[in-house]
Amino acid sequence: MFAIVESGGKQYRVEEGDVVRLEALEADVGSAVDLPVLMLGGETPKVGAPHVEGAKVEAEVVAHGRGEKIYVKKFKAKSNYRRRTGHRQPYTEVRVTAVRG
Repeated sequence: MFAIVESGGKQYRVEEGDVVRLEALEADVGSAVDLPVLMLGGETPKVGAPHVEGAKVEAEVVAHGRGEKIYVKKFKAKSNYRRRTGHRQPYTEVRVTAVRG
C-alpha cells in the first residue's frame, strides 16, 4: 500500500520503509511525526477531499540538513550590474514507519 502525503506545500508518494526529504520541519531527531494523507493507493484506492478521513502516515525524523548550494546570477546589459548570491534549502529527512488507512 502506498500513500500520497502533503508536507511544505509539496506532495510525495511514500510506502512503508521509505526515506524521504521533506521541507524543514520543526521536530527533533528521533521524534515521530504524522503526515496528512491526500490519497491511499493499493487494491482499493481512496481519494480525500482534501484529506482521507482516518488515514495517516507515521514517520520518524532521521536527520536535518541543508541541500546543495545553488547560485543565482543577475545581469543587466550596458549598466555594469552583476550580482551573484547563493542559497541552500533546509530539509528534514524522515523514514516512513507505518501507513494506516
